[in-house]
Amino acid sequence: MVGFLIRFIVSAASLGLTAYVIDGIAIAGTTSVEKAKTAAIAAFLLGILNAVVRPVLIFFTLPLNILTLGLFTFVINAGLLALTARLVDGFKISGFLPALFGAVVLAVVSSILNWLVKDRKEKD
Repeated sequence: MVGFLIRFIVSAASLGLTAYVIDGIAIAGTTSVEKAKTAAIAAFLLGILNAVVRPVLIFFTLPLNILTLGLFTFVINAGLLALTARLVDGFKISGFLPALFGAVVLAVVSSILNWLVKDRKEKD
């Protein structure tokens, strides 16, 4: 349970950092608490979409994914990020390119932060 909470916090922080780095992605809020709340909601919804919708999309686009050597996965991730922005108030993406670059940055930042913050079982 602790590992899940840590990964959730890492996901929200990754999303916040991505919004800070990429022009065209914004998390609205007047205070840092409101921005953190919006980032947490968006991270939670993005996690659900990645768990439920992403495998279906990858299955149906498998030939295109094989043809592009897996690079089409970034387009799928960008689409899910844009869908998350449409569903969460206060989380805005201004176009496809910011969503695509945001998906790449989000993947890199999440990977690095998840590598730095490992579960107790993985450290032993």
